[in-house]
Amino acid sequence: MTRIGLLSDTHAYWDERYAKYFDECDEVWHAGDIGSLKLAEKFEQYKLFRAVFGNIDGQDIRLRYKKEQVFEIEGVKVFMTHIGGYPGKYAPGIASKLDLEQPKLFVCGHSHILRVKYDQKRDMLCVNPGAAGRYGMQQVRTLLRFTIDGTDIRDMEVIELGEK
Repeated sequence: MTRIGLLSDTHAYWDERYAKYFDECDEVWHAGDIGSLKLAEKFEQYKLFRAVFGNIDGQDIRLRYKKEQVFEIEGVKVFMTHIGGYPGKYAPGIASKLDLEQPKLFVCGHSHILRVKYDQKRDMLCVNPGAAGRYGMQQVRTLLRFTIDGTDIRDMEVIELGEK
């Protein structure tokens, strides 16, 4: 059983509550727009940290993290990228990559809109944790926590950090 903390679009903003909410997690994933290498390093020192770079991330972050990550946790194949979209409205080129990789969990950010939606066609859960930082049009900053237990993705929690 692996407990995951997921966030995106921090835009270089650190909130002390990240540590509080992710303390019980085994891994922290960041779906892009980290915003600063200093912030990324803070996460790296805290937990096992997986991340992809986003459209606002500079060369220093792009050298450390990939645009896309495909990995497996327990029995769940994961595809993570920053600009991904959602079922019925995937970003250009994403649907074909999903068809090729066939993940059970698709993670993205970028929209600043929290969304958890199942793609029946691909038998895949799509998650976007919204935005955890203070920059952007979102009204409420959000995080996600969930558990991967074998092939089950369960205990999905939405955490609201309040207004930006």
